[in-house]
Amino acid sequence: MKLISLLMILLSLLIACDEAKPHLEEIRERGELHVLTRYGPTTYYVKGNQFAGFEYELAQLFAEYLNVKLKITVPDNLGDMLKLIEHGKADMAAAGLAITLERRDRLHFGPVYQEVTQQLVYRNGNRIPQNITDLSNGQLEVVANSSHVEQLNSYKEDIPELIWTENKELDSNGLMELVELEMIDYTIADSNDLAANQTLFPELRVAFDLSEPQSLAWAMPLSEDGSLSAKMITFFEQIEESGDLDRLIEKYYGHIRRFDYIDTRTYYRRIQTRLPQYEPLFKKAAEKYGFDWRLLAAISYQESHWDSQAVSSTGVRGLMMLTLTTAEEMNIDDREDPTQSINAGAGYLASMVARLPERISEPDKTWIALAAYNLGLGHVEDARILTENNSKNPDLWPDIKEHLPLLAKKKWYERTRYGYARGGEPVRYIENVRRYYDILLQDRIGNDETSPPANINTLQTLPAAL
Repeated sequence: MKLISLLMILLSLLIACDEAKPHLEEIRERGELHVLTRYGPTTYYVKGNQFAGFEYELAQLFAEYLNVKLKITVPDNLGDMLKLIEHGKADMAAAGLAITLERRDRLHFGPVYQEVTQQLVYRNGNRIPQNITDLSNGQLEVVANSSHVEQLNSYKEDIPELIWTENKELDSNGLMELVELEMIDYTIADSNDLAANQTLFPELRVAFDLSEPQSLAWAMPLSEDGSLSAKMITFFEQIEESGDLDRLIEKYYGHIRRFDYIDTRTYYRRIQTRLPQYEPLFKKAAEKYGFDWRLLAAISYQESHWDSQAVSSTGVRGLMMLTLTTAEEMNIDDREDPTQSINAGAGYLASMVARLPERISEPDKTWIALAAYNLGLGHVEDARILTENNSKNPDLWPDIKEHLPLLAKKKWYERTRYGYARGGEPVRYIENVRRYYDILLQDRIGNDETSPPANINTLQTLPAAL
């Protein structure tokens, strides 16, 4: 009997040990990392026919680092997300979550990868609140269970008249849209969310900051045994050292730091009034040369504002503002003819892409080719050599764009083959094109052509609209 009892005890211990399998080992055995996130331009969305978003790409890199697939789930609201991760219903949440005192009591956070500031948002033309006490004169609505609620609660003791509504249905993007439509007076948004949405909601303005900079990090259950979080720490150390984190931040935020209110309003009008007549031509050229037609449209808007009769002081003309030399190279005789101009512009850009090394990956190759389209391939090659000589990567656009402006300084252009160039111009040029391109992609979300491929298995449920 004693032997049987001893065997039973040993069996129970073995079962207990099996049940206490390390979290990381469980993930690897199932072959997938289950991540919760939210829809939005800073987190996760559909871009063209692909998935995109800063948090999505970062989580995808982490899944690849763990050698597993990425499984994404988007809960109905922020409150549900926090409860699901708190109770271990997913491995982690990658959703731009701020680390707060209340959340630390419920969740375990990974390394900090970004900082944001809470900002009070109002609509242009309305009364500008001067401070937190001014908010009692308008309707303030914030996302329920958000760090914004915690921030408001911290003011409540000193300002008892401060009131607000907590919305359980809409996220921060939805509330910003309500402010834009003048359905509410104010909301609170994190600085990165507002920057990413500024082109969509051009009437929004910042009244003042409500918080000091707050840290963003991935969240895990408090019960996480440390195996996943330890791997997460190593992962972030590696992508910080390699520069991959900075490049990802540049990809999603580098072109939205400067906001031109007047230009954006004009652009939205011309999407409705001018673009439709040229859209079929952009689509035909894009199919021929392998580009997204909206990229070609964005380039054309930057060049001519979709004015087929446009002529610059230097003699470039037409929708794609072609030089006479480029027109001759592309074998066209009428630069002001929309069909010829768009085809020649697309063909010339394709020739720039083809002349770059095959090893350069996208989207860097497109931006480098576009810099060559704007400045000339020789000057871009000079900038790539300077980039490499300064121990940076000549195949990465974020590294090249740091060195292009050096072509205007004698100290640097004397060392180059092609000499002086106004290297800052293509940097600004591409930032503008990227903003116009992003607006076109977001403006078309919901159309059949922007639906994601059915065979992509990283998304469970797609939004009706983002």
